[in-house]
Amino acid sequence: MKYIAHKDNYREQSVKEHLYGTADKAAEFADKFGKADWGYCCGLLHDIGKYSKEFQNKIINDTDDKVDHSTAGAKLCIELGGYYQLLSYCIAGHHAGMPDYGNTGIHSSLRYRCEKKKICDYSSYKYDIEIPELNTEPIMLRNLSDADFPLSVFLRMIYSCLVDADFLDTEYFMKNGDVNRSSGENVEILLNKLENHISEWLKNDNTKSINGRRTEILKHCLNEGRNKKGYFRLTVPTGGGKTIASLAFALKHAVENDMDRVIYVIPYTSIIEQNAQVFRDILGEQNVLENHCNVDYDGREDFVPMQLASENWDKPIVVTTNVQFFESLFSNKSSKCRKLHNIANSVIIFDEAQMLPTDYLKPCIYMISELVIRYRSSIVLCTATQPALGSLFPENTQFMELCPRMHEQFGYFKRVKYNNIGTISRDKLSSMLKDEDCALCIVNTKRMAQDIYMELCGIGVFHLSTNMYPLHRKIVLKKIRKCLQNGEKCVVVSTSLVEAGVDLDFKHVYRQIAGIDSIIQAAGRCNREGKRNQAESIVNIFDIENCRIPLNQKQQIEVAKSVLCDYEIVDSPECISEYFKRLYHFRGDGLDKKRILGEFVHPEYNYAKVGKEFKIIEQDMATIFVGNTDEAKELMDEIKLKGISKERMRKAGQFCVQVYCGEKSEFQKLYDAGIIRLVSDDVRDFYELTSMEYYSEEYGLVCLVDEGEAIFL
Repeated sequence: MKYIAHKDNYREQSVKEHLYGTADKAAEFADKFGKADWGYCCGLLHDIGKYSKEFQNKIINDTDDKVDHSTAGAKLCIELGGYYQLLSYCIAGHHAGMPDYGNTGIHSSLRYRCEKKKICDYSSYKYDIEIPELNTEPIMLRNLSDADFPLSVFLRMIYSCLVDADFLDTEYFMKNGDVNRSSGENVEILLNKLENHISEWLKNDNTKSINGRRTEILKHCLNEGRNKKGYFRLTVPTGGGKTIASLAFALKHAVENDMDRVIYVIPYTSIIEQNAQVFRDILGEQNVLENHCNVDYDGREDFVPMQLASENWDKPIVVTTNVQFFESLFSNKSSKCRKLHNIANSVIIFDEAQMLPTDYLKPCIYMISELVIRYRSSIVLCTATQPALGSLFPENTQFMELCPRMHEQFGYFKRVKYNNIGTISRDKLSSMLKDEDCALCIVNTKRMAQDIYMELCGIGVFHLSTNMYPLHRKIVLKKIRKCLQNGEKCVVVSTSLVEAGVDLDFKHVYRQIAGIDSIIQAAGRCNREGKRNQAESIVNIFDIENCRIPLNQKQQIEVAKSVLCDYEIVDSPECISEYFKRLYHFRGDGLDKKRILGEFVHPEYNYAKVGKEFKIIEQDMATIFVGNTDEAKELMDEIKLKGISKERMRKAGQFCVQVYCGEKSEFQKLYDAGIIRLVSDDVRDFYELTSMEYYSEEYGLVCLVDEGEAIFL
């Protein structure tokens, strides 16, 4: 009897063909980290439940019967015992997601499914399939007590190999081999392209000039790429050219160590978009994959290869967010985990490394270490404000610094003078800003930004915050840049959104007390081009009398105040390091606030629970669409008429404001007053503003809530 795995009209793929095809691909993927036998075994056993009569009836007669075929392979692995038992997590979850062992007591748990659930007889697999041997240890350990988290990561990686191989084999059959996938060019070709691009730069030996200094850093990174795999830092001051320098190191390192790709992990989409465009200009469009919420490759035939590559990161250069990277690594879902095996054997660059998620810092560091120790990757912590992470990495971890003469570079590239003016009244701050003609003032809350702007508003005064939808902010930024270029008065009051990824250059910057890294990021908007005198380029650090401290910034502010009492040079590597040391000590157990590491105690791993709880951006935000332009109105009409789609939602994002939707929140006040309404039952937390009088061209959404009070302007 021929047992069928998939049908496409009159074409049929047998279960045997599918299992061996998947096994070969999974083995190829797992071989990147030396575990081909595990990938092969998992691939060969994952669909043996399709040998049941019930499943064959379902597929042959195209019925709607629900037949569980994934539990069979998991149950067989439990019965085989030994290392085979570990594969039960991967096989049981190859459709629905890796399960919890059994802590929830629900029917989806691995324990219930393998011990109590009745499944169809699948014994006919024995006529086609011979159970393969597992010839290697899952991981090498010094002692068994170190096994818990590493084993859980190992199973994620094998799971990734399985689900990607399963998808690809099925896709190949269903499309009859007509698969429009392209992996791009190899890293050797990309290195050659980069070297041609920078060849003239490398001739500059004048280390007394800014470009000469940048070339010195670039050359050093290129040379250091010859090192063996491991842990690296690139601590480069603002203006030092770290984007190209880090790419040069990564490509050289990948070529020298036979690695497959370079992955950039970046906190802000604005920086991602800038860097990705730089990489595309140098390396070619087909080689650079952007993967974040603002990119949608659907709907255009010429983007099909990129859309397919976004599923499993099969490109030589991947640029993504902290959220996408870490939430995928801690997810239990096949769609997110599919890409994980392609992180193995990669150079991973954490740009703006100080922005690694503090609430999950310990599990993130544990995961990063696993990628280096067991999955043949190298990491680079790249930033001007290097966090003090050494104590969180495994004992005896050694980082190599890639910036030559690091301390001297920071002195050379210093462009500003810091002035801590202490606590002042809001009136005093407004008075100081009224005397400015080219200044940026950054405060900690949207409410404060609007209040100060209202006191200053006039010609040449601008306001920026996330209470303005993205397209609105872009329009305002264009006006600001024009004023700066023309030498006209330009005073900007903003929240922290301008601290990174926004290329603005002011004579003076005012920064309300915040984390040291935030203060230094703000300083990057002062004398950015280095054309002014350092002594006259002042960054004023201040606090405001009787100002409420946002809860999510309280620890950073308190630690920053203590560090500023001890260090005069705010942007020195010593001050920055001490700030992060004190912050991490102050946080303590808060560096793993949801006890993620405690959910992986062998053999009872809770993948589903962690996948649900590990959210870098908590899901307590609502989206408000602002239809105050003809373009926005037409788009909303289209959404209501034709329904929700990825393309329409991507376009809608340019007209949306994100607001907190907890109790007594800005959102709740708007909703209770009937000022916003739900757009569609198909999309949770997607609302539209019904009255445009509550959206201002000057400061965006004008409903302000502070400590439970709402003020409508």
